[in-house]
Amino acid sequence: MRLKDAEILEKLKIGDQSGYKDLFDLYYIPLSVYSFKYCDSFDQAEDIVQEIFVKFWDEKLYLKLINSIGPYLFKAVKNNTLLYIKKNTRYRFEEIEDQVNKLIADEVADPENIEEEKKKLYKEIDALPEKSRAVFKSIVLENMKYKEVAEYLDISVNTVKTHYARALKQLRSKLDVIIMLLLV
Repeated sequence: MRLKDAEILEKLKIGDQSGYKDLFDLYYIPLSVYSFKYCDSFDQAEDIVQEIFVKFWDEKLYLKLINSIGPYLFKAVKNNTLLYIKKNTRYRFEEIEDQVNKLIADEVADPENIEEEKKKLYKEIDALPEKSRAVFKSIVLENMKYKEVAEYLDISVNTVKTHYARALKQLRSKLDVIIMLLLV
């Protein structure tokens, strides 16, 4: 059973460091996928999320929250991802930036549909070709590195990258970002 935000916050506020691990386990992958949707580099998305977790812990931002951590973290990821894109984009087009900001702001997960969307997500993952599915699950759900997956499946690192890219492309084409957030 997953811990709720309020339970995690309670652990953090009383100094129980296992709350931080629970927070990380619950939100790391969904936040990374959310960031990845916009910055097109999973490594960079992970870096953005890791920076947010470090700041959240170092500055004890959890003390300012009441019962919900998710909205704060997703907003922080959105802002930091957009800032990263802005800093690393050679050309800035205000109109395009406004459209991207509007699209991101409009994306809000409806809590009542989460289970239905989760089923849809896992159905699409199961529909992936066998090797791509194994690679995707190993990297995203089990947090393995490319080299570890290559050794585990007895294939080359380049083959792992190819299967992973194909899986992401197929999932992106069939699922919207809200569904991708359910990867927990």
